[in-house]
Amino acid sequence: MKRLLLLFFLYLLTSSCFNQEKRCTDFHTGTFQFETYLNGELVTSEFIRNDSIEIEKFQGKTDTSKVRWINDCEYILRNTNPNSMAEEKAIHMKILTTTKDGYTFEYGQVGESQKARGSVKKISD
Repeated sequence: MKRLLLLFFLYLLTSSCFNQEKRCTDFHTGTFQFETYLNGELVTSEFIRNDSIEIEKFQGKTDTSKVRWINDCEYILRNTNPNSMAEEKAIHMKILTTTKDGYTFEYGQVGESQKARGSVKKISD
């Protein structure tokens, strides 16, 4: 009985160390969908990203941003045609986990400690 308990404990110990591989490069390009709550209402944004440009369509408006990859899982977004001081600030994006058809990420303005999280679904290559 002690041996069985010891084997079970070792199994739990080693299985908790398993770290799922992130496949961030699968999400460098494609068409994506992002859902978030804005003023208590669920809204959807769609964006297309190639390796260096991201084009987002949201509530009838289109924004284009430059994409600069820091590593496979992190990149900086900078609006190409900012309309305000807030839009001039670059956004740091970090992919935290990936699945077959999407990823979760953390984002915030470059240099700021406040971060938010979101999830994106890839809808086409």
